[in-house]
Amino acid sequence: MQLFYIDKISDEIILNKSESKHIVKILRKKKNDIVFFTNGKGFLFEAIITKADVKNCILKVLNKTAKTKQRNYHLHIGIAPTKNIERFEWFLEKATEIGIDEITPLICERSERKIIKLERLNKILISSIKQSLQYQLPQINKMISFKDFVIKDYDQKKLIAHCGNDKKLPLTSLKNKKNYLILIGPEGDFSASEIKLAKENNYTPISLGKNRLRTETAGIVATNTINLYN
Repeated sequence: MQLFYIDKISDEIILNKSESKHIVKILRKKKNDIVFFTNGKGFLFEAIITKADVKNCILKVLNKTAKTKQRNYHLHIGIAPTKNIERFEWFLEKATEIGIDEITPLICERSERKIIKLERLNKILISSIKQSLQYQLPQINKMISFKDFVIKDYDQKKLIAHCGNDKKLPLTSLKNKKNYLILIGPEGDFSASEIKLAKENNYTPISLGKNRLRTETAGIVATNTINLYN
């Protein structure tokens, strides 16, 4: 099954020029063919093509099905975007395929990237849920400073992964929780003052293994570990 994405779906779907061309010209869909859509909010829509036009394809919704979330937990990762934005985009793509609910880009003391394009990053998330046949679109938040983020109150198991010499719990020991919030630092790691501030705000230091990991790799390891142990 091929899955398409539209944010707002009504009884009649009118596709833009780009999507119309993709469905009619590239995929060679014709009038009366069935196409499946999601709105990223947990629903699958079955629609029939009523007008197969490369510039203005029109469909009629036949069925709407609520799809149960494929995970029994909520995962929120606060992560410092990498200097090479392609590495951060790779993290978003793969984390979405594995299963993630929310991403917050962080500006840390050692951050080398302090500007991101949310619209582009959201397109990557959309492409990933379409490819992996998922019906919940992860939420990507506006970039925020590390300090402003960690002092907020979250109803989640708050964890921080860092390379310091603190006593750390293995992430694998924290299975079967309902809500996780994991902080991943920039290239060069969190500063000592940031780690101290996180612990003062009830973040538990965790280990992602013995090896030193790149930022984007740490994000994937954390996402996959939570997925496997739940």
